[in-house]
Amino acid sequence: MLAAPRSLWDEPRPPAPPPRVWRDRVLVGVLVPVAVLEGLLRPDLPWRAVSVAVAAGLVPTLLWRRTRPLLMVVICFLVTGLASLSIGGAPGEMYTMMYQLILPYALFRWGSGREAVIGLAIMTVSASLSLVTGRTAGADAIGAFTALSATVALGGAFRYRARARSRELDQVKLLEREQLARDLHDTVAHHVSAMAVRAQAGLATAESRPDAATEALRVIEAEAARALDEMHALVRVLRRDRPDEPVDLSPGRRIADIERLAGRSRSGPSVDVEISGDLDGLPPSVEAAVYRLAQESITNAVRHARHATRVEVRVTADDASVRLRVSDDGDGDGGLIRPAASPGYGIIGMIERAHLLRGTCVAGPGPDRGWTVSAVLPRTGAAT
Repeated sequence: MLAAPRSLWDEPRPPAPPPRVWRDRVLVGVLVPVAVLEGLLRPDLPWRAVSVAVAAGLVPTLLWRRTRPLLMVVICFLVTGLASLSIGGAPGEMYTMMYQLILPYALFRWGSGREAVIGLAIMTVSASLSLVTGRTAGADAIGAFTALSATVALGGAFRYRARARSRELDQVKLLEREQLARDLHDTVAHHVSAMAVRAQAGLATAESRPDAATEALRVIEAEAARALDEMHALVRVLRRDRPDEPVDLSPGRRIADIERLAGRSRSGPSVDVEISGDLDGLPPSVEAAVYRLAQESITNAVRHARHATRVEVRVTADDASVRLRVSDDGDGDGGLIRPAASPGYGIIGMIERAHLLRGTCVAGPGPDRGWTVSAVLPRTGAAT
């Protein structure tokens, strides 16, 4: 029975609360003159100077509502309580004071579990004392309790929604890491298989052709070096054990395989692929990543780009990096990101894969129309 209260008490704060932004300063800059203006224009407002001072003086608490939610709630209720005691009654109710409902919302949205419990206790005690002492009428108390309850529920709902989405995004990133690890694992397995074949051939021809055995040793040395490089990348990516599972010993996808994606689908736009630059010597992890990014971008464009007739895929390589650009001529967002919305899971996985190889991946509307995905991966492909 104590598990639920203990879980609530031990609930940590949500990670990385957003800092103060320009909207917060605009809100404070608007509320202060509004409070003063209300105090000047309302002839029925008792204790005008005290009411305006309290309403305007507590506005800056909104600036720290995310990083210090409990402290701001305590300050708010402490100031209003002291003001009531100093004048022998509650200061005049000002409509501007409705902004204080933002503080309980922020407490349950950004505070820890124990902060939320303590803050709720403070607010309940303050409201009860106000009702007992007669400073708040019964009808007003019911209305205030209803508004406070709705605010608290809203903050908790947004907190739960953000946590659920965070878990979903972590799952997407994990799946992308597993896919990258599988590509690397397959590549290493391919190298080891080639080494075994060469070693067998060298042993079979060692007596009759000593030079063939020497050549086999050189090939084995080169394959071993590449296998070690890929295995180091695999360890840095995963940092954890994977269960044993059957794997295909064929090499992973290469940049040249992107050309197989060209053509026209039955009901979608045509796909035009152009590959240029020096692609020799690229690590298999980089080639597999470029292929996966291109494949994901083309799939999204074909499925979601409205009225698109053409998808262009451009891959260029130089001495330092490999660049991928996939663009379409459709209307809308290509199914990846909608304006004023959070990134979709597809683009998050693409960004994660590029980041693991110390590269970048961005997606957005094209200069004229359609959607464009651009990625840059270093030739070294060293995972972080």
